[in-house]
Amino acid sequence: MQRHRVAIIGLGVMGRRMLANMAAHPRFAFSGVWDPDPAAGRKVADEFPDIPVAPGPEALIASSDTDLVYVACPPAWHKGYVLAAAAAGKPVFCEKPLGIDVAESRALVAELTQRGTRCIVNFIQSTSHAVELTRQRLDSGDMGAIAGGDIVVHFSKWPRDWQADADWLRFRAQGGFSREVLSHFVFLAGRFLGSPRLIAARPRYQADPTLSETHQQAMLDCAGVPVAVFGSTGGAGPDRVEFTLWGTKRSHRLHDWFWLQSSDGGEWVKELADIEDLRAANFRRLLDDVAAFADGKTHVLPTAADALAVQELIEAMLRA
Repeated sequence: MQRHRVAIIGLGVMGRRMLANMAAHPRFAFSGVWDPDPAAGRKVADEFPDIPVAPGPEALIASSDTDLVYVACPPAWHKGYVLAAAAAGKPVFCEKPLGIDVAESRALVAELTQRGTRCIVNFIQSTSHAVELTRQRLDSGDMGAIAGGDIVVHFSKWPRDWQADADWLRFRAQGGFSREVLSHFVFLAGRFLGSPRLIAARPRYQADPTLSETHQQAMLDCAGVPVAVFGSTGGAGPDRVEFTLWGTKRSHRLHDWFWLQSSDGGEWVKELADIEDLRAANFRRLLDDVAAFADGKTHVLPTAADALAVQELIEAMLRA
């Protein structure tokens, strides 16, 4: 099978993580990688000496050796690199959010559509076993009618320690947990229940107006199903990341990104217990679908238009 040669733009946390997983996947090779920080390039060169570190992004994106462009820089720069890939006739795999300026992202999606550029956006749970099993049970009626949903996230510290290199995440201009984390679950709410509509939101910000939100409370309507959203930072304790769908026959609780529990009225029961490492399994499934996208075959990854719909809702929540 063809190995798709990937150009990676941005070598922060997600860029390096995706590079490592792509390097272990049989369907990917690399035309090169680039980051504006030379230290990031040197770090990749030390760990992956066979992957070329490009001197700049333009020639790398346009190179005949590049089959797919993966954009993993901070979101304010997504549009420029995605359009450079479109101009070079290359399909694009982009990190979320699609952008931070809604008008710019609408223009981006319009241009991608006009050019016929294929673009997918990384909502990482879209290929997960937990989401697949939930979708199957929704479709089969096994969960009954959905009475509502709850999205709850809490972080004792934002950004988290492992995001220390991504300092932009603490600023209101591009960062915050609503864009970085709540967006994943807003996407899932739409995929499970129907397009979300914002009913009300109340974010709370820090005294320093340059810093991101500390709390978010919102109510969504997904084709008639209410979904409550709660987000907060601060205080000692473990992080909490979960989305519960309350069904009249069976409820599902997706937690810690890839794990799933269910209840038919009793205690929560662990699902998918036969899969040893759901996180590693999901990265394989994700990249299987990225390869299918690059092949021009069927996949379940969201499009740029899907990501724009999520961005519009998240930005409305932050402005409320």
